[in-house]
Amino acid sequence: MDQVQKSSKAARGTVTCDNSTMHLLKANDFVAESIRKQMASQNTLMINITSSAGSGKTTLLQETARRIGDKINMKILVGDLETERDADRLRDVGVDALQIVTGGICHLEAQMVWQAMENLDLDGVDLLIVENVGNLVCPASFDLGEDYRVTLIATTEGDDKPKKYPRMFLTSELMLVSKVDLLPYLPFSVDAVVADARDVNPNIDVLEISSTANVGIDEWCDWLLERVEEKKGVATAAKV
Repeated sequence: MDQVQKSSKAARGTVTCDNSTMHLLKANDFVAESIRKQMASQNTLMINITSSAGSGKTTLLQETARRIGDKINMKILVGDLETERDADRLRDVGVDALQIVTGGICHLEAQMVWQAMENLDLDGVDLLIVENVGNLVCPASFDLGEDYRVTLIATTEGDDKPKKYPRMFLTSELMLVSKVDLLPYLPFSVDAVVADARDVNPNIDVLEISSTANVGIDEWCDWLLERVEEKKGVATAAKV
């Protein structure tokens, strides 16, 4: 595990809260660690994708499945308060997706993911992506056992989010600036959002993307494929 991952995972385990919340987070972290061990034993890379609502997570994952679905075995868990609409959209492009309906809870917890995994055949899966509930607040505190946390920040929501919601960016390894095709029409500064994000987390990586205009999607897919190969390499080295 490189230093960037270590720093982000350490931040996920650091939060100020009352006793009841602390117990909840400790229980969550216990399940998250069980998930992490299972993913390691299966050589499965797990990505937790977070963002505000409407930042383009599902559209990005549809395009991701189109690009690399025939190169690796990938599956997706999708969290939403109600409906299976996002999972249906992903199934329409040929990816095996399972919806986690939270019933009003504004984030996914490790126990929800663990239970969903029991209903998803993960044998031989190279990449498991968890699309979290659209929210920059609560999901930041809940480790799901992921290898990497990726956060989208859309040009339509303003460039001040990293400083307003610092914990999410502190606990992410990669920030995707989405909907960059709309930059000519919006008062959004990529330089400003990157500067703020790196002020919060100096190690965060950044990619600019547009799923509809085919900007940065190849770079994103390459990033995923490289992480998949890295995890397989770590597992192979451990056996030697």
